[in-house]
Amino acid sequence: MIRRWHRLRHVFAPRSLRLQLLSRSLFILAGLLLLIGVLQYVFMEQFLIKNKVASIQSQFFSVSLDIWVNTNSDNGRSRGLFLPEASLAFVGPGDSFRIISTNPRSGSVPRLSAEDYREALGREQRPPHYRIVKDDKGMEQLVILQRIAPRGRLAQISTSMEPIRNVLVSQLWTFLGLAAVALGMGVAAFLPVLRRTLVPLSNMIETVEQIDAGKLDERLPAHQGQLEIDRLSRSFNRMLERLEASFETEKEAKEQMRRFIADASHELRTPLTSIHGFLEVLLRGAAQKPDQLDKALRSMYGESERLNKLVRDLLLLARLDRHPTADLKKESLSGIVDEMEPQLRLLAGRRNVQFSVQPDVSACIDKDKIKQVLLNLFHNAVQHTDPDGGTIRVSLEQTEEEALLTVQDNGSGIPEEHVSRLFERFYRIDSSRARIHGGAGLGLSITKSIVELHGGAIEVNSRVGEGSSFVIRLPVHGIASSGDGPQEDECRP
Repeated sequence: MIRRWHRLRHVFAPRSLRLQLLSRSLFILAGLLLLIGVLQYVFMEQFLIKNKVASIQSQFFSVSLDIWVNTNSDNGRSRGLFLPEASLAFVGPGDSFRIISTNPRSGSVPRLSAEDYREALGREQRPPHYRIVKDDKGMEQLVILQRIAPRGRLAQISTSMEPIRNVLVSQLWTFLGLAAVALGMGVAAFLPVLRRTLVPLSNMIETVEQIDAGKLDERLPAHQGQLEIDRLSRSFNRMLERLEASFETEKEAKEQMRRFIADASHELRTPLTSIHGFLEVLLRGAAQKPDQLDKALRSMYGESERLNKLVRDLLLLARLDRHPTADLKKESLSGIVDEMEPQLRLLAGRRNVQFSVQPDVSACIDKDKIKQVLLNLFHNAVQHTDPDGGTIRVSLEQTEEEALLTVQDNGSGIPEEHVSRLFERFYRIDSSRARIHGGAGLGLSITKSIVELHGGAIEVNSRVGEGSSFVIRLPVHGIASSGDGPQEDECRP
């Protein structure tokens, strides 16, 4: 039973778009033809009846009324020659009913109710009063009542409806035949037109079937001459662009995660391997020698410090990624730079350090985090400048909308191909991972995250052999951030 239902469903509800359009178009066309046929039948029936009534009335009036009135039943047969297809009767005063002539083809002469006769007497001579009734044999009769003024009599002329019905049925069959031919011609003409109309959709299907995860750069033609198909193509192309961008982002994220795990493993393995080696040396007897024991302990302490710093940096980056928060307050950037000047000069050693600080530069910042940013950038400049001939310049100025903090050096500079990746985690320019400059490649990543947390931006300008310049742009009206992203800041100058 269920299978039979599914078969009937597929027959009467095809899944093909082409068949659905064809069947529904034919259904609408058949409905319109049916409506036209019904209206044509009704209007033609009224037209034929009225035409028949007018014809009989004209025949009736072609004979003098006095002749009809003075006619008796004996010579009524001769009067039938004037109305050969009808029967004639007179209705007199007191509802007297007298048959004048009959036509065997018309059947028996029907007699109407007294109300019908009184209604006909009250009407004007034209148009005549007529009814369609059934006689005692069940045959339909067209009965026409004509008042004979001024004698208060009615002439009743009745004729069979069969000729009219025959004409109507003939016309109906003719119409049905023409409608069937029209439907057939519509199918024959509509199929190739429909097939040609759906060519763009078929082309889209073929193109989509060729698209997979490795061919997301395929695009559908956006101009095929059909508005709906073109809109669908543009929407699908935009979806492909989003998918392609999503796949690229995911691919890049996976690659960054792979590099991050490899770099983190390498950075963690190096101090652990060093500590493990010194422990082996101590276990082999070096612990009994004070000079070797002191050297080993100092080395292990330095490696553990580097390991602790690496772990702290990783935890800080994780917090900045997952729950970036900052305690923003109106602070003086000029005061922060002046406060850190002794520490920075001590860190620079024999290098020449220059400060150019515009007074009264304030912004909504997290003081401790901005100190860390300045310290990271200055430490980076120290690492890449000559200990004796290096020059580091720290400048601070303010425009109408932002504060500019710049750390500039005359060190070795950064090759152009490395600038775009400079803020990636664990990324270092020296591919050999030599540690003559120290660090694990996390300082600039932390710096960028903190600056963006403040709603600012960091820029790098560098030339090989001439030095580098890091510029931090902080909005004067800060932007507070929470785990849900940037929000409007309450800190106002």
